[in-house]
Amino acid sequence: MKTSREIANYHRVDELGGLEVLSARYEQQTFSRHTHAGYTLGVIDQGAQRFLRNGANHIAPQDSIILVNHDEVHDGHSASEGGWSYKAIYPLPEQLQLIRSEAGLSDTGSLYFREPVVHDPELAGLLRQALHSLQHSANRLERETLLYGALLKLMQRHGKERRALEEPAAARNRIELVRNFLHDQPAADISLQELANLAGINSCHLVRQFQRYYGLPPHAYQIQLRVRLAQRLIRSGHRLMDAALDAGFTDQSHLNRHFKKTLGVTPGQYARQQSH
Repeated sequence: MKTSREIANYHRVDELGGLEVLSARYEQQTFSRHTHAGYTLGVIDQGAQRFLRNGANHIAPQDSIILVNHDEVHDGHSASEGGWSYKAIYPLPEQLQLIRSEAGLSDTGSLYFREPVVHDPELAGLLRQALHSLQHSANRLERETLLYGALLKLMQRHGKERRALEEPAAARNRIELVRNFLHDQPAADISLQELANLAGINSCHLVRQFQRYYGLPPHAYQIQLRVRLAQRLIRSGHRLMDAALDAGFTDQSHLNRHFKKTLGVTPGQYARQQSH
C-alpha cells in the first residue's frame, strides 16, 4: 500500500525585514479557506495545484506562478495524480511597497495581482532561483539581488494598482470597527451580538457585510487571526499548549486542526523548523 509522503518546511530569512519562505510537497493535503497577512507568491515545481480565489477555481500547473493578494480568501489541494510541489514567500504589503518606492514605481494605490495564475517561464525561473538562494545561499548580496530583482519584475509585469472603493464611509467604518477589534484582540471570547453592538448594526447585517468586505464571516476571520498569533508565539519560543491557549484556542488539538489546514504543517512541525 502506497503511503503519502508530504513535506513542508517554513524557513524565516532576514531579507525585507523578515520574510517566510515555504518549500513543500503535498499529495493529500487540503487547505481550508484561509487568508494570509501577506501576499502569497509561489512557483509550482512539479504537478499541479487547484485553488479558489475570487470565488472561482484555478489550476496552476508546473512552472506557473501563483498570485494571491494579502488578506484574500483562498484554499488549495492537488490537481494532479501524485500531488504537487512548490516554493512560496509571503511578503507583507509594506515590504513590497518598499521595493516599489525605491524603484520609483507609482504607489498611489494598493498593489493588486489581478490574475491568480500566470504563465511566465522567464519570471518563474527568476523567482525559483531567488527562493532557492534564500534557503541555501550564505551570500547576502546574492540573496538580496535575486529577491529584489524577481519581485520588482513580478510587480512590473503582473501587478496593478487598486484604489479604494467609492462607497459610503460610515457603512464601511462600522464594519472596520469590528475588524480592528478582532485584529487588536484575536484571543478575545466575544459574541456576535457584542460585535454587532460595537458596529451599531444588527447581527445578520454584520455577518453579510463583513463577509462581503473581507471574504470570510467574523468567526472564520477570527480563527485566521488566532492562527497568525499562534505562529508568532511559537516563533518566540512559547510552548505549544501555551501558544494554543494564549491565542484563544480551547486546547492544543483545536489549534492543531486549524493550523494544519491553514499552513500545511502541525504546530509541532512548525516549532521544530524555527529552531533550525
